[in-house]
Amino acid sequence: MALGGNPIFNGKNFRGATQAPRVPQAPYGQAQYGQRAPGQVMDPQNGWGQQQNMSDEQLRQMYNQPAAGPADTGRMTYDDVIVKTAACLGVLLAGAAVTMFVSLGLASMLMIVGALGGFVLALVNTFKKQPSPALILAYAGLEGLFLGGLTRVLDLMYPGVGLQAVIGTLSVFTVTLLLFKSGKVRASPKAMKFFMIAMVGYGLFSVVNLVMMMTGMTTEPFGLRSGIIGVVIGILAIGLAAFSLVMDFTSIEAGVQSGAPQRFSWTAAFGLTVTLVWLYVEIIRVLAILRGDD
Repeated sequence: MALGGNPIFNGKNFRGATQAPRVPQAPYGQAQYGQRAPGQVMDPQNGWGQQQNMSDEQLRQMYNQPAAGPADTGRMTYDDVIVKTAACLGVLLAGAAVTMFVSLGLASMLMIVGALGGFVLALVNTFKKQPSPALILAYAGLEGLFLGGLTRVLDLMYPGVGLQAVIGTLSVFTVTLLLFKSGKVRASPKAMKFFMIAMVGYGLFSVVNLVMMMTGMTTEPFGLRSGIIGVVIGILAIGLAAFSLVMDFTSIEAGVQSGAPQRFSWTAAFGLTVTLVWLYVEIIRVLAILRGDD
């Protein structure tokens, strides 16, 4: 599993679930505790273990039964992750739609509420021992308010930038997924070291830029992230978000292959949603910077 990427997938609970040892299977003809071996039937008093003769037809029917799949055994599947991620994105879109039917002033207030509330719930969901579907969906709804308000404000300043950002986000996600499935892009140790170094540098720059904007040391709309420097940094951030998707896919793949409990599909959906929100914000910011320089 890719370590050092999305902290949601690096939590000890999800990581422990993907590294849990499998229960060894008993040799053919022997039963594990509480299970039935071939040729055994239930004894009313002693349970399994009373060996009795079975007809060839009964044995044939028994062995022709389909094996229990991951869903039957309560294990996480790719379908689980897709369904949960779709639910999160659906709630996110519903939250964004709310900001489209209110006044601009209220939309701006909802954007701030969504940003602060989403940040708090992101921390809660990241460090929570067990995934909570309600809190994860609440996070998605708050992020929808934030993204909807942000998109509305920027789209008024630069018409069409919101649609372009949506298309750009979907394009990056699709290309990254296809490259990952083809095996051409993988979260190698060397790539992850570069990712961590770049993330630390990007994080420090973002903090400095925020402080300068809050203290009035810069009057530009995006602070130090204006002009050509802002575009370059934005492209770097988009690349980091795309690689974070690769590590998310790697973690999900590890979880499915190791038979992680089904409930962790919510953790996977939450992690993907967080990365997609980050990717969208970076793309719409770069587009706004480019439009502002026209």
